[in-house]
Amino acid sequence: MTMLSNLAPVPELYVSYDSAQKLKVEAGNLKSHDLTPRQICDLELLMNGGFNPLKGFLSEEDYNGVVDNMRLADGQLWPMPITLDVSEEFAASLEDGEDIALRDQEGVILATMTVTDNWQPNKAHEAEKVFGADDDAHPAVNYLHNQAGKIYLGGPVTGIQQPVHYDFRGRRDTPNELRAYFRKLGWRKVVAFQTRNPLHRAHQELTFRAAREAQANLLIHPIVGMTKPGDVDHFTRVRCYEAVLDKYPASTTTMSLLNLAMRMAGPREAVWHGLIRANHGCTHFIVGRDHAGPGKNSAGEDFYGPYDAQDLYRENQSEIGCEMVDFKHMVYVQERAQYEPNDEIKDKDDVTVLNISGTELRRRLMEGLEIPEWFSFPEVVTELRKTKPARSKQGFTVFFTGFSGSGKSTIANALMVKLMEMGGRPVTLLDGDIVRKNLSSELGFSKEHRDLNIRRIGYVASEITKNGGIAICAPIAPYATTRRAVREDVESFGAFVEVHVATTIEECERRDRKGLYKLAREGKIKEFTGISDPYDVPTNPELSVETENVEVDNCAHQVLLKLESMGLISG
Repeated sequence: MTMLSNLAPVPELYVSYDSAQKLKVEAGNLKSHDLTPRQICDLELLMNGGFNPLKGFLSEEDYNGVVDNMRLADGQLWPMPITLDVSEEFAASLEDGEDIALRDQEGVILATMTVTDNWQPNKAHEAEKVFGADDDAHPAVNYLHNQAGKIYLGGPVTGIQQPVHYDFRGRRDTPNELRAYFRKLGWRKVVAFQTRNPLHRAHQELTFRAAREAQANLLIHPIVGMTKPGDVDHFTRVRCYEAVLDKYPASTTTMSLLNLAMRMAGPREAVWHGLIRANHGCTHFIVGRDHAGPGKNSAGEDFYGPYDAQDLYRENQSEIGCEMVDFKHMVYVQERAQYEPNDEIKDKDDVTVLNISGTELRRRLMEGLEIPEWFSFPEVVTELRKTKPARSKQGFTVFFTGFSGSGKSTIANALMVKLMEMGGRPVTLLDGDIVRKNLSSELGFSKEHRDLNIRRIGYVASEITKNGGIAICAPIAPYATTRRAVREDVESFGAFVEVHVATTIEECERRDRKGLYKLAREGKIKEFTGISDPYDVPTNPELSVETENVEVDNCAHQVLLKLESMGLISG
C-alpha cells in the first residue's frame, strides 16, 4: 500500500452533517446495541480514522487473519482484533446484512453498522495468539472471558457523530485535526510519546533526547480511554501533564489526548500504537522497555520480555510507517546532577546512580514520604498528593469470604466496633442478611443471582472506599472470578483486603446456627455452598483466619494487625 504523507488527510467513516441528521432519524427505527465503554473507545477511533485502514468492526475472515498472523484478509498489517462483542440473545435476533444502531450509554446514536458477520470466536485461541497466553492474570484475557459478550459481530460502520467528552475538550484531537495542526506549523517530523502514567523528570529527559535524536517535534500523546485496572485516573494524569508542559519549549512540543482502550498486549500493542500514531500524522514513535506490558502472569513472571515489543516493532517498521525511537532507561547521576541513559554511563563504579521505581513512588505517596526534586517536578507531586492522601486517611474495604456459618458476620461485627472505637473514618458493615434486605430483596440464590448480589456489594463498597470510608463486607462469595471483579472495582479507589475465614465445612455444619446445613442435606435448599455448590478457596488472600477454638476477639484483632501492617490504620 502507498503510505499517506503524514500531513494529507486520513479517511474518516463519518457522513456529512446533513446526511447525519437524516440518518439519525432513520436509525431510530433500527435494532440497537448499547456500547460498553471499551466499544465506545474502539468506535471513536474507527470513525475518526485512528484505526485506518479498518472500515468497521472486523469480519470473521479479517479477525482470523489478525489473530493468527497480524494481517487483515487483504494482507495489510493489523495486530489487534477490533470486534463488536454482544450477547447470544442479541446476536440471534439479527439477520445477515441487517443494519443496527450503535448507541452510547446515554442512548445517543453514534453510528450505524451493517452486520455482515455473526460468529462465536474461540476466545482461548485469541488469548494465546494475541496476548501470548490464555491466562486470566492478564487484564485483557480476564476481560475476554469474564466480561466480553460470547458472540462477535462484524461489518462496516457509518459514523453519525463523535462520542461526547465533557472533559479536556480543547486537548482532544482527531487524526485529521492533528495533521492540520502539524501542517499549519510546518512540522514535517513528529515523534509521539505514548504514556498512561504521570510524567516525571526521567520521562522529560527521555522525550527531549528522543526528539533531538530524530530531529523532530514532540507530541505528548497520553491515553485517556481505558488503561490498566489500578492506574492513576486520567483526570489526575492530565492535570500532571499540564503541569509539566511548561517545562517544554512551546514551539516544538504539543500535547493531545488519545481516547484508546488499551489491551496491555505488549509486542502487538506496540505495533498497534505505531499504526495509530502514523494515522495521527506522526513520523516517529518512542517504544519503551516492556511497552504496554500488563505486569506479572499467574506464575509471577513478566508476561513479555523487556525488549519483545521493540523487536516486533522493528520487524514491521517499514509497514507501520512510523519509525521507532527506542527508549533508553534513564537514571539520575548525582555527581553530575543530570539524567543519563543507564547503559551509556562509563564511570558507573565512581558515581552515585539514583532511581525510583513506580512501586517505590506509589509507596512514598501512600505513606506521605518525601519525593525528591531530582525525581519529579513539585507541581506533579502536588497533583498526585491531592488524589492520594496518606494511606491511613484513605478509604478501604475489608472483604470476608467463607462458608455459611464460618463466623464471618461475627468477626465483621467485632471488627466494625473496634474500628468505630478508633474513630476518624465512617465504617459501614455490608453483611449478607442486611444486603439481602436492602439491596437485593428481589434476588434468589441461583449462581447468576448470587453473583449479582456480590457485584452490588462490591459496587457499594467501592463507593464507600472512594469517599474515604471503611466498608466491611461479609458475604459467602464462593466464586473467585466474582471476588476478583469486586477487587478491581474497589482497588481503583483504595485498598482491598480479602480475609478468608477458613473454618472447615465440617465445623460449619457442626455449628449449623441457622439450621441451613440440615435443610441442604435433606435437599430442601438447592445450590448450597459446600454441599451442592462449589466454593473456590482463595489462593492468596491478604489474611486467612482460623476460627476453631479461637476467640472472636482474637480473630478481629488479627485483622486489625493486618490493617496496621498495611498502613491503613495508624497507631
